[in-house]
Formats: sequence, C-alpha cells, structure tokens
Amino acid sequence: MAIIKIVLRKNMIRKDKTIPLAIRISENYKTNYKWLGQYVLEKDWDKDIGRVKKTHPNAKKLNNYLLKKLTEANDVYYDSKDKITPKQVKLKLKGAGGSISFFHVASDRIKSKYERDVFSVAKSELSILYNLEEFLNHNDSQEKELVIRGIKTRRKIRVSKGRKGEHTFMDSVEHFKKNKSLKFQDINESFLDKYKDFCAVYLEQKTRTITNQLIFIRTLFNKAIKDGIVDSKFYPFGGEKEKIRIGSSHKIGLIVTEVEQIELLELEPNTSIFHTQNVWLFAFYFAGIRISDAIKLKWSDFKDGRLFYVMNKNEKPLSLKVSEKAEAILKYYKQEKEANNGFIFPFLKDVNESDTEDVFRKTRNATKLLNKYLKRIGGICEIDKNLSNHIARHSFGNIAGNKIHPRMLQKLYRHSDLKTTLIYQANFIHEEADDALEEVINF
Repeated sequence: MAIIKIVLRKNMIRKDKTIPLAIRISENYKTNYKWLGQYVLEKDWDKDIGRVKKTHPNAKKLNNYLLKKLTEANDVYYDSKDKITPKQVKLKLKGAGGSISFFHVASDRIKSKYERDVFSVAKSELSILYNLEEFLNHNDSQEKELVIRGIKTRRKIRVSKGRKGEHTFMDSVEHFKKNKSLKFQDINESFLDKYKDFCAVYLEQKTRTITNQLIFIRTLFNKAIKDGIVDSKFYPFGGEKEKIRIGSSHKIGLIVTEVEQIELLELEPNTSIFHTQNVWLFAFYFAGIRISDAIKLKWSDFKDGRLFYVMNKNEKPLSLKVSEKAEAILKYYKQEKEANNGFIFPFLKDVNESDTEDVFRKTRNATKLLNKYLKRIGGICEIDKNLSNHIARHSFGNIAGNKIHPRMLQKLYRHSDLKTTLIYQANFIHEEADDALEEVINF
C-alpha cells in the first residue's frame, strides 16, 4: 500500500529561504514527487500533520488547497482498478497538461523492445517516429523530390552498437526522448487526416503501411491514458472519430506446375541463386515455414527423420516429418555441415550466435538477398507472379486448397485460432465461387 503525504523538499530551498511543497507517493521502496507550486518557510510548516501553521499569512486558504490535492492523490491511487505505481499516480495527477511528449513515451517503448532483442519491431517503430518528425517539420512549399531525398538521407541508421563515429540506433532513440514537439493532446482527427495524406502523397506509402502507423499511435495513446499522461477526452480513435480499418489483400500462390519449374531449374552449385532455390523449396516442403526461420535451421533441429523448431514470429513449437524432397536437399548440404557451423544453409555461417543483434542483422541481410534472387528465378522460369520469400507459404496454401481439413492446416500453419486459418485459406479456395459464376453466365 502506498504512503501519500505532503512534504517539504528541503534540498531545493530558494534564495528567499522558502521551500517547495510536494506530494510524496511511496510504495515498495519507490518514491515519486508531484510538485504543488507552493513555497513556504520551514518555520511555517508542521511536518507531523502535513499542514502550514497559523503563522503563515494564508494558512487557512493554503491548507484547504493542500487538503484538496492530497485527496485527489488518494482518490487516484485507491480508485484505480489496476495495480498502480507511484510514478503512475504522479502522471495521473499531472493530467492532460503534463509535460511528457508523445515521442518520449514512444522512445521508452522502442528502447524496451530493443533491449528485449525485438529488433525488427523496434526498427519499424523508430521509422514511424522519423515519419512523424518529418511531418511536423514539413513545409508545404517544398518540392516532393527534396522531401523524399531528405528522408532517405537521414534514415541511414544502423541497428547496432556501431563503430566510433556512427549514428547508432540508441542515439536515435535518445534523440526522440528529448523531442517535446508533439503532445498527445495535439494528435486529433485533423492531425491524423493530414498525417495520412502526408504518408500517402509524400512518402508514397501503401494503405497497410499507413494503417500500421495509426495502430502504433493508438497503442501509445492507450498507454498514455492508462498512465495518466493524457485525459481520455483527447482520445482521437473509435466512435465517430478516427476508425482504423485493416483491409485485406490478395494472397497469390504458385500452382503445381510453377513449383515444378523451380524444382527442375538447374543452377550452378554453391552460388547465391542456387542456395536461394534450395531455401525456398525447403520452406515450401515444410508447409511454407518463414524464410527467416528456414535460414536459421541447424542440423540439431532434425531428429529421427523429423524437424523440430520454434517459429520466431509466435514462438510456437513445430514438428514435421522430413519428406523425400526435403531429405534430398539435406543430403546435399550435409557435406557442408562443418563449413556452415552447424547451420543447414550458409547464410549465417559467420554469425556470432551470442550476439542477438548480429543474428538479426545477418538474417535481415540474407532475406533481402533471397528476395533479390527469387526475382531472377521467377524471370528464368517465366513465372508471371511476384516470386518472394513469403510466397512459399502462399503457394502451400494455394496447392492445399480444400484438400486438407482446416484443423490440420491450422496445425501446419501454427495458427492459434481456427478462424485465422479459415480466413487465410479463403484466399486460395475459389471452386464454389467459380461454379456459381458459371451457373449464372452459361445460359
């Protein structure tokens, strides 16, 4: 239980000998102070009862004010439905006019993600802060090319500890922590409408990218309301205000003959495009596992003719039988087992496994390289579809169609909810709709 009382902050005495009054909130050895904007002489203060003495010229009026503030602090703490910390009590007492900026709260969240090794999320969220900063500094008279050029220049940030002289990821986080140019109450419907236009016109972002940024802003707003940084009346989402709608996109997978073309493609062994072909097919053979997971697979993940691994995205365990086609790929790479430092594929053979940042960076670079060579493979095979890393999963879903029971597909995809599987698979099942269309037009 918190101890809340009004105290003199004697270590902050002013030149006229007056001392500031503050509400002290203490619990579990954690203490926070909320300044009251009032100053008294030490001789006029009764520390035992937390009130000014009658010797103070405005004793009655000031004591009434102090009692009111003390009551507010106790109400915030005891009326809260959730467990609340001294810091949260302090922030709630500050209310919507608090000095903590949107960028400050955002940088704390990003720093937390970074320190928990969630680098991909931290990097994308930091990018959103740069977009917001650019929007705030934007001059409508600027030429589009100049804006885009400036964005590209300043975004050359390394998600690493960095060498001397480099602008590191954490430098950028600290930069935003000090940025007070955006308060939560400034983010209203008008602000969001203008920001969406800026992202679409000047940054040339797609609808889903813009939606992701709105979700990020909403998440921080909810946190700020919970922590008492901003009043809920300023919330710009929901009701008749800004509504976030996540649109669905077409998921297009390869058909059997297109996968066979990739299988039959003869490429020069041990080249990047050769490894790309094998990684993509390997991912497809295991129900479309993510490419970023496939390149991290090690020989230790295979036991008794089965693959055992944990999906990086949702940390769910998976066990699948090694098919004959997958076994053929494994057989080829077995001779490179030592050279690849225990990894099946060579992309991470030089990675420092104890350095999570190095793993993230080299995995990201590998997936970029794979995407590049998949485009070439698509061209060689004359596949008129966007051949990319994720299309292995779409291709498995497309070929599976309605041949496999949804419950089994849910298990293969590692979806938590069957509804997710049904929605995903609906992208690839068209027979009933096609038949219905034929019945109408073939008269």
